[in-house]
Amino acid sequence: MLQNSTSIQFVFINTSKICTFGLYYFMMRYRLFLIVFFFLATSCQFFETKKISTETFYEEEIKSINWKDVDQYPAFKDCEKFTEKNIQKTCFESTLTSHLYNSISSKNIIARHRLQDTITLKFSISKTGELRVTKIEIDSLLEVDFPMLKQYILQSIDSLPTVAPAYKRGIPVNTTFVLPIVFQTQ
Repeated sequence: MLQNSTSIQFVFINTSKICTFGLYYFMMRYRLFLIVFFFLATSCQFFETKKISTETFYEEEIKSINWKDVDQYPAFKDCEKFTEKNIQKTCFESTLTSHLYNSISSKNIIARHRLQDTITLKFSISKTGELRVTKIEIDSLLEVDFPMLKQYILQSIDSLPTVAPAYKRGIPVNTTFVLPIVFQTQ
């Protein structure tokens, strides 16, 4: 008779390490859960966009535009090559004043006595580039000595080369100018 002997082995497992590892694992999962929950609960507000009506957007945009200034000044053919606003303005004004000076000087106006006065020329340039004189302010003494001076100025303006209109945000706009002209006899 053979005897089967089975031996029983006792394996001692250090349960304190298992409990510590299990507790550590549980705490890490809990922390991860809290972080994910916190992120999900608060992250939506970071990605929200404000919805504004078109009227509100339009009103805010209109307020932000400086209507007293243009992006590009009116330009004569010679001034179109400049891109900086200050240079465009200077070129426009100098072309206009030199044309007026040359035109009036060619009339051979003779003064009876020495004069120095300022003529104020107010004009507008339309969206289409049409230059129109709105007002010429001349001192009464100057007008008495040179009764045809207004006519000469108007003729000079009419003989100007074509003008490209001013632009604001890529759109042609109407502009008005005041140009002081110093009238001095020699």
